[in-house]
Amino acid sequence: MKILFLGDVVGNIGMKMIKQYLPILKRDYKPQLTIVNGENATSFGRGINRKVYKDIMDSGADVITLGNHAWNNEEIFDFIDETKKLVRPLNFPGKDVPGNGYTIVNVNGKKVAVINLQGRIFMDPIDDPFRMIDELVNKLSSKVDNIFVDFHAETTSEKQVMAMYLDGRISAMVGTHTHVQTNDNRILKKGTAFMTDAGMCGPTDGVLGMKYENIIHRFLTQRPTRFEVEENGGGIVSGCIIDIDNHSMKAKSIKKILISPDHPYQG
Repeated sequence: MKILFLGDVVGNIGMKMIKQYLPILKRDYKPQLTIVNGENATSFGRGINRKVYKDIMDSGADVITLGNHAWNNEEIFDFIDETKKLVRPLNFPGKDVPGNGYTIVNVNGKKVAVINLQGRIFMDPIDDPFRMIDELVNKLSSKVDNIFVDFHAETTSEKQVMAMYLDGRISAMVGTHTHVQTNDNRILKKGTAFMTDAGMCGPTDGVLGMKYENIIHRFLTQRPTRFEVEENGGGIVSGCIIDIDNHSMKAKSIKKILISPDHPYQG
């Protein structure tokens, strides 16, 4: 089984890149399951709305994951409970959190659980991701064939520790949130595919998708600055393709995907 995963979609340029390249990537890699992180996909770079959700799905996504900006657009409350294809972090605190922290997708007779999880280091206060993923994996392990985790977290150490904690219990874990693709895609000792961060799908000429002038001003003055999505220049598509053995359910390979002005798509 092949799983295609693309990192955080940022703003209008990110959406343009998704619409242009996701159908091409699906044509060339032929994944059975396609997952896209869409938590920055609105024009202002935070949250998701119904139109953006539909556009990403129409471009070829099977599941969309979110992150710490899940609630930044109030429109999400109007439709997140209507679909099982939009997954918010499992460990948001509270008893009546809208939406779901995971979904189960049927893929050619196999059941794949797609889980969204959020870290705690340098992030807003949230429930313990280790405890909650432990409980959920134990619950799902006898009910599904594969488990994929999008761990939306700030630090490389928290993401690496989580992957090693889950090694052998899930098929793959890929990190999101930092918008910079890491070069450590590998199979862990017990068969779990891992990559610290998939990177982003968005503008190349800003800082993590935002206009760099405002961010420079913030570093120079240490005063609050309004972040604005970069609307000009080139775009980037970052992610990975994971191949999972249909018999052992362990990962066979994880290869990064990077398309940018410096890395044109070769097919």
